[in-house]
Amino acid sequence: MQKTKQNYTIQKWITLLSVLLFILKITAYYLTKSLAILSDGLESIVNIIAGFIGLYSLYIAAKPRDFDHPYGHGKAAFISAAAEGSLVIAAGIIIIYETVLNILQATAVKHLDTGLWLIGTTALLNYIAGSYCMRIGKKNNSLALESSGKHLQIDTYSTLGVLLAIFLMYITKIYWLDKVIAFALSIWIIYSGYSILRKSIAGIMDEADIKLLKQFIDVLNAHKKANWVDMHNLRVIRYGELLHIDCHLTLPWYLNMHEAHLEIDGLSALIQQEFGNAIELFVHTDGCLDFSCAICTKTDCLLRKYPFVQQLNWTLENIVSNQKHRLGSEIQ
Repeated sequence: MQKTKQNYTIQKWITLLSVLLFILKITAYYLTKSLAILSDGLESIVNIIAGFIGLYSLYIAAKPRDFDHPYGHGKAAFISAAAEGSLVIAAGIIIIYETVLNILQATAVKHLDTGLWLIGTTALLNYIAGSYCMRIGKKNNSLALESSGKHLQIDTYSTLGVLLAIFLMYITKIYWLDKVIAFALSIWIIYSGYSILRKSIAGIMDEADIKLLKQFIDVLNAHKKANWVDMHNLRVIRYGELLHIDCHLTLPWYLNMHEAHLEIDGLSALIQQEFGNAIELFVHTDGCLDFSCAICTKTDCLLRKYPFVQQLNWTLENIVSNQKHRLGSEIQ
């Protein structure tokens, strides 16, 4: 809950900053009549809209799960990011349209020195705010906050391009560079919007997070207990701050319900220690079978039927499969 409040507070300041930066960029455009600066200003409009969308998504995501939303409201962040990515792409297309309309016009660019100072200020503010936003978003597992930070970073890079264009025009007096830079920025903006949109769709579709799965598997292998004979059908999904884990855990068949529950408690404690308390763990327990003896490291088992042969290291390939593991088919 504390992380959620922090995310919401930061998003409010980011939204206010986007409004301030938009005012500075539009002021710079009216002073310079630079199409590149106008392009940068149009992107800031997207950032303002995206900021308010991000605020609303964080508000929704912070709601506790209820009867209608048993998994909580964390996916609102993915929907927010999808909207933001779409808006970024739209901004890029608008910039291309404006560039094409003005490409044959001899636009009178002026007051470039003042434009340099104003645009330079927005670039500095964007860089500082974007870096902070991305760092907190990753720390708090907030896709909405990460998306806002990504927008500010994109804005920084595009603004640096505008600064370069203004500086070159100021030095060389070659004013058609303004349109070239604007067009190049639009391509970069469209690609960045696509990246945000792609990530959000992956979250909505519950696409496997390979990096998170590998990290999770490494933790399991490093802290595996003797009674954890095997694990399969592992699924790890993140809903906002909540980490949802499903798996099948093979335990010695002779454990009673209380003993089996203690093993699950141990697994839950390990996950919370490594990934935080915001987890939801569902474990289906299986009793070991005769072929499990070959991969079982338990040394004090009085009911072992076959000798231990080789330890099975869980990997991305074998732990997500929906079948118990057998020596020979799973260990190369």
